[in-house]
Amino acid sequence: MKDIKAGLLDSCINQQMLVVEQLQNEISEAQNQANDYGQPKDRYDAFRTKLMRQIELFAKQLDKAKIVINTLGKIEADKQLSVVEFGALVITNKQKIFVSAGLGKVDFNGITYFAISPKVPIYNALKGKRVGDEIVFNGMKIIIESIY
Repeated sequence: MKDIKAGLLDSCINQQMLVVEQLQNEISEAQNQANDYGQPKDRYDAFRTKLMRQIELFAKQLDKAKIVINTLGKIEADKQLSVVEFGALVITNKQKIFVSAGLGKVDFNGITYFAISPKVPIYNALKGKRVGDEIVFNGMKIIIESIY
């Protein structure tokens, strides 16, 4: 199962690297459009203002994506865990949860995992629990089957 956790971690990092690359391309494209457009035509040049706002938005998204990559880099894939904590791969009777960063659904080897942030309510309900423990979350009975 360590191989699955390491592969899942690599998949999450690769997914975020693609996001970073895509955002960098978007920033470059918007910057090129702004450069091609030239100087503002007047004080209220809407097109150039729109391009600058796009660049600013993409830059913020890029910063967030880089933070996610740094967060994922803190996970030790080979560390065996006995309780639900940051970096844990938690298999329950309902779903497979990777406590890492809020990436949502991640398909790995044909299996769907949910990469969640330690800031979400389901994590707070699972935090510190062990194999065999049960919780009730949103009216669902969840049993922890294994932790890696």
